[in-house]
Amino acid sequence: LNQSKLDLFCKLGYGKQDICKVLENLGPEALEDDVLRELIRVGSKPQALENQAQPSPLKLVARGSCSTTPGLKRLGEDESDSSDSLRPIVIDGSNVAMSHGNKLVFSCWGIQLAVDWFRQRGHTYIKVFVPLWRKEPPRQDSPIADQHILEELEKQSILVYTPSRKVKGKRVVCYDDRYIVKVAYEKDGVIVSNDHYRDLQNENPEWKWFIEQRLLMYSFVSNRFMPPDDPLGRHGPTLDNFLSKKPVLPEKKLQPCPYGKKCTYGNKCKFYHPERLCQAQLSVADELRAKTKVLLTPWKEEDRWNCSL
Repeated sequence: LNQSKLDLFCKLGYGKQDICKVLENLGPEALEDDVLRELIRVGSKPQALENQAQPSPLKLVARGSCSTTPGLKRLGEDESDSSDSLRPIVIDGSNVAMSHGNKLVFSCWGIQLAVDWFRQRGHTYIKVFVPLWRKEPPRQDSPIADQHILEELEKQSILVYTPSRKVKGKRVVCYDDRYIVKVAYEKDGVIVSNDHYRDLQNENPEWKWFIEQRLLMYSFVSNRFMPPDDPLGRHGPTLDNFLSKKPVLPEKKLQPCPYGKKCTYGNKCKFYHPERLCQAQLSVADELRAKTKVLLTPWKEEDRWNCSL
């Protein structure tokens, strides 16, 4: 039993040493949910996250390079390119599937649509979390459509099953929302869900800020996955900036002067004057002084010449 638990949490990325310590403290009969809660409590991080948090000098030197060392990186592994400018994506699989199925059917096709949308944008780190019991044959009270998609996404290392099991005929399910928020927080990514995770916000103030700032809501319109263009409201960042590690500030557009050439403010005018691009921005008084000086200068020189005669 301990070996099966060890294999399970190793697949989730936790180190064997940390898992063994927790199992020794809790005992061999400890539930998987209790083991996970203890791992989270002691602050243990999955190894893939620790490796990314402390990158080796070699990775920093090769920043931006497309070459990788053979055998070190496999398809779908957690080690995403450090030069990637797009944020990691963590999808609430149950929320997306039920939303696509109109809250009546667990539609796996909705998960595929969401994954494809982020893939087309160029995101290299995409993880989908779904409870393990969704692998079971569908029942009448919880129908599932296109269940084979889950198996395909699991082979691509995109889909991750959260633990669940049966004890005396009763299903024991781990809290998958905790996985979603924890991984997204540690990866500094984006959560794709229409859930607000209010219970987790109240549990951890850091998670509260993260959920408020990094939650990407969405809609399905005729089998089309559509996030909003303004995820944080009309005064917040654009969708492109929201999904980017390095937001690009929009160029400041200059408003043309409503008075045009008749403007008398000169260089004090705060509006844009296209006709003054090749001219010095002088005030009206300075322009008049300059013109007067040009007109008077020849006469003064002639007077001086007459006086010398």
